[in-house]
Amino acid sequence: MILSVHNLCKSFDGKDILNGASFHIENNEKAAIVGINGAGKTTLIKMIIGQLSPDEGEVTFSKDTTWGYLAQNQNITSDNTILDELTEVKRDIINLEQEIRNAEEAMKHTTGDDLTKLMEKYTQMHEKFQRESGYAWKSEVLGVAKGLGFIQEEFDKKISTLSGGQKTRVALGKLLLQKPDLIILDEPTNHLDMNSIRWLENYLLNYKGAVLIVSHDRYFLDKIAGKIIEVENTKVSSFTGNYSTYAVKKEQVRAAELAAYVKQQQEIKHQEEVITKLKSFNREKSIKRAESREKMLDKIEVLDKPTTIDDKMKISLKPSSESAKDVLTVTGISKSFGSEQLFSNISFEIKKGEHVAIIGDNGTGKTTMLKMINGIESLDSGKIELGVKVKIGYYDQEHHVLHDEKTLFEEISDAYPTLNNTEIRNTLAAFLFTGDDVFKRIGDLSGGEKGRVSLAKLMLSDANFLILDEPTNHLDITSKEILESAISGYEGTVLYVSHDRYFINKTATRILDLTHGQVVNYIGNYDYYMEHADEQNSRLFGETSSNDGSILGSGSFKYSSAQQNGFSSGAAASVSSSNGSSATASAQSSSNGAMDWKAQKEAQAQKRKQEAALKKCEEEIAKLEARDGEINELLADPSVGTDLAKLRKLSDEQTEIQDKLAALYDEWETLSE
Repeated sequence: MILSVHNLCKSFDGKDILNGASFHIENNEKAAIVGINGAGKTTLIKMIIGQLSPDEGEVTFSKDTTWGYLAQNQNITSDNTILDELTEVKRDIINLEQEIRNAEEAMKHTTGDDLTKLMEKYTQMHEKFQRESGYAWKSEVLGVAKGLGFIQEEFDKKISTLSGGQKTRVALGKLLLQKPDLIILDEPTNHLDMNSIRWLENYLLNYKGAVLIVSHDRYFLDKIAGKIIEVENTKVSSFTGNYSTYAVKKEQVRAAELAAYVKQQQEIKHQEEVITKLKSFNREKSIKRAESREKMLDKIEVLDKPTTIDDKMKISLKPSSESAKDVLTVTGISKSFGSEQLFSNISFEIKKGEHVAIIGDNGTGKTTMLKMINGIESLDSGKIELGVKVKIGYYDQEHHVLHDEKTLFEEISDAYPTLNNTEIRNTLAAFLFTGDDVFKRIGDLSGGEKGRVSLAKLMLSDANFLILDEPTNHLDITSKEILESAISGYEGTVLYVSHDRYFINKTATRILDLTHGQVVNYIGNYDYYMEHADEQNSRLFGETSSNDGSILGSGSFKYSSAQQNGFSSGAAASVSSSNGSSATASAQSSSNGAMDWKAQKEAQAQKRKQEAALKKCEEEIAKLEARDGEINELLADPSVGTDLAKLRKLSDEQTEIQDKLAALYDEWETLSE
């Protein structure tokens, strides 16, 4: 075990953030911390690395363990170049190499015992140099630099001139080159393009130390993680397996927790009803039993209601009008900024109902292309045509559709004046803005909150062609999953740019890879793209990295017959295989269903029998209590008090009633359970 986290507790301003958090990391284990925004993931990491002190509990690293941490954003201040900054990590090896060279030179001029001592030292230094892969340090530095997306021409750039994202990549490179026993990464994929993310996946998978990651990138987590550490409602739980395995187990756990909660609530309500009834019997024995049940209720540890998907963001995206079959036709478009050309002579079409993802490295012009289609950015050449009755709904990374000076309520009401207050509040509530949240200023919101408001406006629009630029940015995993469900079920047309491979895999029916200033078409989701990318890039560009689609240059768009037939036959084979194995499963299901039905009928019959017995018991109690009341009234009558025979008869009847009631009260209590 390399790291032990035991019973960590932390609160701010009286509000618990973490309570009793415990887990451990083994040598070479790859683990991920997940949870919604604000759950306490970063707080947990800061306590692990010592930036925050826990209120209770302890963090223990095994003896001599080295660890390194990368925060989401880095502000490296250095006059070094990118290559020099990365090389500096290997300073000890570089110095050792120089010492070896100096020793080699000194041995030429040394004799006797001095030479013997020098040779012993030389041997020790050489062994250490080999042990620490000294001969490979230059290739390691270059490999990490290129793997993280820096091209040769950028190596001489000064750190002080880099963007925040580039500085974070440099910091990540330095951490990887240090090779600590435990690497701790907070959202490491945020500033990486897809090729760099894939490189990082392979690097971490083969890393000989342990890795602890905080990430919302589910595709990345599926590739890397062997353990998922969940932070939810101040609690920490561990699940063995990758993210997809965790998601299945989590739903099972959530269903079990909800069932236990509902069952306990029903039992509490039932016990309260029994207590009330027992007290209404107004006899010492029943009152004592009621008090005993009250004490038992007080001792029950009431379960919290588990959060469910229904408590999260819900989005319903349905076009109010249908477009023509041809939604978008792009013919020969080009774009440059100064001397830098992004792409040229690109053509493609999008048909009604398609969900198309544009992918590509950073800086290839994906967002620019979306802006050109939406009329925000001008064309250098070419033509963009929208089909008949096409109405665009646009979602951009910068949320230019929002007005910082307005409140959330005003943002919606001004854009859609026909909505009443209730409709506006219900819409905002669907995106987790409730109560006084609706009066927050747009300018005061976080990036994730602005994203939710932009999506809310998009939901209310009458668009039938959605153009989305990085729609999952700043959303936590739960919100991403709900957006995926909405997009997947959307009957209109969608064109989007995203680096979220899991999102693309779930929602895309076609992928356009913007690479080498051209567009390569793939008919399928991200897994399909990955399967064919190397083959296609090798064919088209003489290198590995892309696919089995057709390249889209000038001229009209069309699918190749090989793609259509290959993809269709694959789908058909999948259906055939599924149907082939369904007979046995169907038979088993039928058999199990019959058994379940029989057991249910027997349980229902037993329940009806008990309910009838309880009702009969209550009716008998009510009848006897009414007669007991009548006798009490008669006994209070002076004329009866002087009639000894009648008095004795009534007293005997009342005694008999009390005996019957005592038995019925006991029977009722038993039946009520």
